[in-house]
Amino acid sequence: MTALLETRGVWQRFGGLVANSDVSISVGRGEIVGLIGPNGAGKSTLFNLIAGVLPPTQGTIWFDGEDVTKMPAAERCQRGVGRTFQVVKSFETMTVIDNVIVGALVRNTVMREARRKAHEVLEFTGLAARADVRASDLVPAEKRRLEVARALATEPKLLLLDEVLTGLTPTEAQTGVALVRKVRDAGITVLMVEHVMEIVMPLVDRAIVLDLGKVLVEGKPTEVVRDPKVISAYLGDRHAVSA
Repeated sequence: MTALLETRGVWQRFGGLVANSDVSISVGRGEIVGLIGPNGAGKSTLFNLIAGVLPPTQGTIWFDGEDVTKMPAAERCQRGVGRTFQVVKSFETMTVIDNVIVGALVRNTVMREARRKAHEVLEFTGLAARADVRASDLVPAEKRRLEVARALATEPKLLLLDEVLTGLTPTEAQTGVALVRKVRDAGITVLMVEHVMEIVMPLVDRAIVLDLGKVLVEGKPTEVVRDPKVISAYLGDRHAVSA
C-alpha cells in the first residue's frame, strides 16, 4: 500500500517538555487509521504537526510524496490535508451552509461553485435539512458532523478527525461510524484520534498507540488490544480480562 502520509523521526519540544519523541508513522492511501493513547500521550500535538499548525522541532513530514515539513497549514490544506477539531470550531452566528462554504472556498473561488459544493457535502453528511439553520442551534452530534462537512468541502485526500465520536449517544456514534466509512468509500484516507475504544477498534484498519510522546505499538486492532504494553499503559485491567 502506497503511503499518503509519513512522519519521519518527528520530535516536538516545548521548552523542557517533550510532547512527541522520534515519532515515525505512515498512513496508506485508502486506510482508516486510529491514533489512540492516554491523555497527554501527544496525539493532539502530532495532529497539529501533521496539519501544519506547528513546525516540528526535529524530523520531517511527508504528504503525497512531498516534504511538507516547512509548509504552513493553509498550503497543506490546498495540498489535500483536511481536519476537524477536538473542540468544535464552527462559526456560531453563521448558517450551516455558510460554515461549509468557508471550506469550499479553498478550491472554489467563485461563490456559485462554492455554494454548489457546500450543498453536495451537506447531502453527503446528512445535514441538508439543516442548511439554513444557524450553527449555534445545532445539537452536539450535528455540530460534530458540521466539522466533518466543512473539512470535506476542502476536498481533502487525507481527513484528520479529532474525537468526532466522543460525547455522542450510542445511536449518534453509530451514525458517525457510518459517515467515516462513507468518507473512506469516497476515496478519502482517514487518520482519527478517538477514545471510545468499543467503537473505534471495529472501525479502523490499523491502530497506532502513543504513550508519553512515543509510538508504543501499532498493528491490527485485534492485535493491539491484546498487547500487554497497551493494556498496561492505556486500556487497563478490564480490557486485559476481555482480551
